[in-house]
Amino acid sequence: MAQPATPPHRAGLLAIQPLRRRHCAGCRGGPLSLLVLEDGAPRCLDCADLGHLVFLPRGDTALTRRSREESGLSAVVVRFNRRKGRYERQGVLVEEAGLARAEARCLADAEARRRRRQRDARRRAAEDARFTEAFAAEIRRLFPGCPADRAAATAAHASVRGSGRVGRSAAGRALSETAVTSAVAASVRHLDTPYDHLLMSGVPRREARRRVAAAVEAVLRGWRAPVAEAG
Repeated sequence: MAQPATPPHRAGLLAIQPLRRRHCAGCRGGPLSLLVLEDGAPRCLDCADLGHLVFLPRGDTALTRRSREESGLSAVVVRFNRRKGRYERQGVLVEEAGLARAEARCLADAEARRRRRQRDARRRAAEDARFTEAFAAEIRRLFPGCPADRAAATAAHASVRGSGRVGRSAAGRALSETAVTSAVAASVRHLDTPYDHLLMSGVPRREARRRVAAAVEAVLRGWRAPVAEAG
């Protein structure tokens, strides 16, 4: 398809990336990488009084918008797509000082986002620490015979954010007895029985659980018993 003589009308100044060799109708310079059509005739950017502008390729929407806001003079750059039969936007021409101001604004926003992410990370860490402490306290309440360091380690493991473990489930976050007991039982299964060895030996998970179920329950039963106070 032949390139149309003029691109579709749009508000504001328009510059074209030509597909074939074009020369300026004013100064005869060329071939032109960018041109402006005036009364159907191609003009170079200098003859069109746009030579002081710099090209900003498309891709960064915020930077493009702010560059145009910061520039007293700007133009949209388009190129004809033969396959699609239409002009497509390639970027903008903006004042260099305006681009610099726009880049500064975008950098300031990036710094603000970085600081917000840091604040959010600190907030989440504090929330996680409080939740892990509450989870450990609930373990000690339900299983007073469980060593304090073991309760703390079990709570920390079960409540890792994004882990999908029982502590991060809805029941776990509510500190339900079922969820807390499940976390403690899992800890006992892995650390106090040959469960992991059975899995590594090829025993199916359900069968391995069945084999260690009595041992797990024996430990839980012992931990449920109140701790005798020293006389």
